[in-house]
Amino acid sequence: MDYLEISGMKFHSFIGHYDEEKEIGNKFDVSIKLKTDCSVPAKSDKLRDAVDYVSVYKIIKAEMQKKCNLVENVAYRIKSVIFEKFPEVKSIYLKIAKLSPKIGGMVDEMSIIIDEERN
Repeated sequence: MDYLEISGMKFHSFIGHYDEEKEIGNKFDVSIKLKTDCSVPAKSDKLRDAVDYVSVYKIIKAEMQKKCNLVENVAYRIKSVIFEKFPEVKSIYLKIAKLSPKIGGMVDEMSIIIDEERN
């Protein structure tokens, strides 16, 4: 099996429970790894046969722009949309890191990781 991976996507989003996060927002780093069979697009050399990474990025960007209280919420929305749009994706490994979270101490990031096989 093969993988499509996009890493280091940067977003400024209004995802968070606390008022400051809702007003000022936070910086996020997002990475995704999709398990899929790349043999068909490798042979055809046609984008229509591949998982289009531009479309994957647009899905992630659209979901990261929606305000919500929890990173878990946006992570599961991203997973659901990608599984729906790309039936050829067999599994998703998604990491959303909130950079410099305000938790009362020096912390580089707080991350949510989803590692899920398609049912």
